[in-house]
Amino acid sequence: MSTATRRSPLTDWTLLVPVVALVALAFSWGRELPSFAVALVALCLAGAVLAAVHHAEVVAHRVGEPFGSLVLAVAVTVIEVALIVTLMADGGDKTASLARDTVFAAVMITCNGIVGLSLLVGALRNRVAAFNAEGSGAALATVATLAVLSLVIPTFTTSKPGPEFSTAQLAFAAVSSLALYGLFIAVQTVRHRDYFLPVDTAAKKRREAAGEEEEHAEPPTARAAMISLGLLLVALVAVVGNAKAVSPTIEAGVASAGLPNAVVGVIIALLVLAPETLAAVRAARRDRVQTSLNLAYGSAIASIGLTIPAIALASVWLTGPLLLGLGAIHMVLLALTVVVSALTIVPGRATLLQGGVHLMLLASYLFLAVSP
Repeated sequence: MSTATRRSPLTDWTLLVPVVALVALAFSWGRELPSFAVALVALCLAGAVLAAVHHAEVVAHRVGEPFGSLVLAVAVTVIEVALIVTLMADGGDKTASLARDTVFAAVMITCNGIVGLSLLVGALRNRVAAFNAEGSGAALATVATLAVLSLVIPTFTTSKPGPEFSTAQLAFAAVSSLALYGLFIAVQTVRHRDYFLPVDTAAKKRREAAGEEEEHAEPPTARAAMISLGLLLVALVAVVGNAKAVSPTIEAGVASAGLPNAVVGVIIALLVLAPETLAAVRAARRDRVQTSLNLAYGSAIASIGLTIPAIALASVWLTGPLLLGLGAIHMVLLALTVVVSALTIVPGRATLLQGGVHLMLLASYLFLAVSP
């Protein structure tokens, strides 16, 4: 943990940036923004992402793993769900597939992008990235099950035409998602917490023997951690709120470029997952690849496990269809991601090759989203 965690969050930029970003959100909310205002909001958005990562690390250093990863993953996902529901309520039929597009984009970004970057950084640092196969394997199995139940099955059901759930099927998917999410959290934080803790590597032992300060920094005080938790929530609200503020510009740009509507969901997912991506890469640089995987898979589980129930509840008042089923290309990419991820996780060790394979899968998904 860097020395930044030992300073009071009231004394540096990490207090000012979330507040400024929140002020920018208040002035931009519900307004049509000119180009210069969009640029300022985007700058505030980037600053809020960096501040969120800092405060998440302060909280994580205080509460320890895997609770630290859980705080950031759940906080980001809850606000992401609010963003999706808000956009769907405002958008009508043209946002019928927004939940599916955003959730699937989150799964691909976390399971391929965050995992790939983390393995790449970890392997570059220590030649081999080491992690706990038991915990990561359990998380991957949960992601795969949630994704198939919520995003694949609707394509093949026959109760309603198109890739939709009937009311009863949607209710079952929502309850199943919540049950699996709750079970995973119980296993991660209570029954088998040790499966999700960073493993001791040879490089880590050498650094500890040399007395490097990075691994021995004092945890922040309870007061500093509580302040950082509050500022983390403020920063995440600013991230997602400013992402919504610039979304009309994003939608207009996507439409003028002749790109599919699904690209909007991809961009939203990239924006809201930026804090987790940066936090995961920084953890991998400190030889804590397990923490990076906790962030990646935990975010994917939270994204599905919280979004589907929220959308099911919102469908009571939302009008228009709710398209959840994936197309053939995306189902193939999902299947390939699950197979490759399983082969990556089972050994408990990964090299540059595995990181590169995951990043190539993400690149393939992004390319096919733009050019289906």
